Amino acid sequence: MNRHLMILEEARSNGRVSVETLAEVFNLSTHTIRRDIKTLCEQGKLRRLHGGAEFVEDASNLPYSVRNSLNIAAKKQIATQAAQLIPDRATLFFSIGTTPALVATALTIRTGLTVITNNLNVAMILSEAPDVRIVLAGGELRLPDRDILGEQALALFEGYRADYAIFGVGGIDVDGSLLDFHEAEVRARQAMHRNARNSILVADVTKFGRRAAAVGGSLQDADHIVTDLRPDGSFGPQMDLLKDRLIVTGEQI
Repeated sequence: MNRHLMILEEARSNGRVSVETLAEVFNLSTHTIRRDIKTLCEQGKLRRLHGGAEFVEDASNLPYSVRNSLNIAAKKQIATQAAQLIPDRATLFFSIGTTPALVATALTIRTGLTVITNNLNVAMILSEAPDVRIVLAGGELRLPDRDILGEQALALFEGYRADYAIFGVGGIDVDGSLLDFHEAEVRARQAMHRNARNSILVADVTKFGRRAAAVGGSLQDADHIVTDLRPDGSFGPQMDLLKDRLIVTGEQI
């Protein structure tokens, strides 16, 4: 993966980056890291700070191909755990995003699923499952993410009742607010939640504290939250409220 993109993702997740820390992570000289940061600052993606830089919020997400390779081991563990909650012959809503697509991969062994989604990646993956029925939203395909948003996606989710909604988010604020990068993403996610009997949020630990502009829904609305590690102490009150609805793959025996 391009090092500049990895630095940007680190800055987006944590708000800022340190030259010394990045030099250690990439096993490079501080001079090289400073040069990377200088380039990203000149592009308007970072803002220089003493000893590092901070992320410049632009309400945009990283490319799908980049996100698909970030934290991949953690996301696969989350997907495997979430799939265990889903029985054969369930009716499922799937949101956009890379982690829901990995849940779809883990569900290809299930039989008789009905899958309702605006995520073309999910539809293609689960087309390999036995005796599957797939209902895909119409409209313009958003590239390169391969998903569909807008009124037709909303109408799709409002027209069905699912046993489970499987969804990801762009970020989770410290008060439990769920964040995404576009208002249309929030609207589609909330339509899924309204029309599902159970909801499963799949989010690796880097999503906790990650910034995004559009807000809608709360961590506390989900019936199950599957993550790889507990977030830092600032999320302690939210974690306490979740109780046994929180599934941490790193704590599973």
